[in-house]
Amino acid sequence: MSVLPNARVPDAISTTALAGEELAAELRERRWIRIERVLQVAVFVVIVGGWELAARTGLADPFFFGQPSGIAATIWRWSTRGTPAGPLWQHMAVTLEETILAFLIGVVIGVVAGFALARNRVLAAIFGPYVRMGNAIPRVILGSIFVIWLGLGMASKVALGVTLTFFIVFFNAFQGVREVDPNLVNNARILGASPRQLSFDVMLPSALTWITTSLHTSFGFALIGAVVGEFLGATQGLGYLVATAQGAFNTNGVFAAMVILSVVALIADALMTKLEHWLTPWRPSAHRPGP
Repeated sequence: MSVLPNARVPDAISTTALAGEELAAELRERRWIRIERVLQVAVFVVIVGGWELAARTGLADPFFFGQPSGIAATIWRWSTRGTPAGPLWQHMAVTLEETILAFLIGVVIGVVAGFALARNRVLAAIFGPYVRMGNAIPRVILGSIFVIWLGLGMASKVALGVTLTFFIVFFNAFQGVREVDPNLVNNARILGASPRQLSFDVMLPSALTWITTSLHTSFGFALIGAVVGEFLGATQGLGYLVATAQGAFNTNGVFAAMVILSVVALIADALMTKLEHWLTPWRPSAHRPGP
């Protein structure tokens, strides 16, 4: 009697068990996502609701601390009727343009400089102390210098954003190249890889994980540079709205501009996450904690 057909039974059982485990893991994942969303909404309700209640009962003076309902009314008024300095979308467009330009320039310069210094010990020895010195300077104070040098236009804001973005990307690119597996480099050399191939086909892909990790933080710093530059001196932008509201003692206006900036930052962070997944598709997705 043949036993071959029965030999497939354990395989079928193991396949079914594996499918059941995957289904259970997916269900746990969905459950944790729902719990996270509920907790996020609960935290928002507690903070905003407590703030509104404190403002309405007099525990917090709305003149100094603002009021969520007043902030929402300010955002709605700016969106529908414009700000005292023009349409809201124009200010958002100016700030986004400055941020994107600063981000792109800072990332390109940071990657090139970090890669060059990591690959060349002579360059690292010569320019390394100056890079560390520049990183030690509180770069926000350079905004006033850039306003004096470049005026109140877009150039001074972009320059400040670049100085904030550059060092984050530079150190990640530098360390990423230094962390490349030496065995991988040696194997490529044995196979006849040229210096150019080593740089672009071996080291750069290996360092890409470090570089893409810095994109989230660097874009946020580019946005900070644009807003701080506008706050110091500008005629348009979300930072200019903050400065104008501050000058008029309009606390709700200051918070309204901050809320808009937060939304812009969250959208940009989501886009950076998609870009990171596209550039490094081999990276495993993070596992959520759960039982």
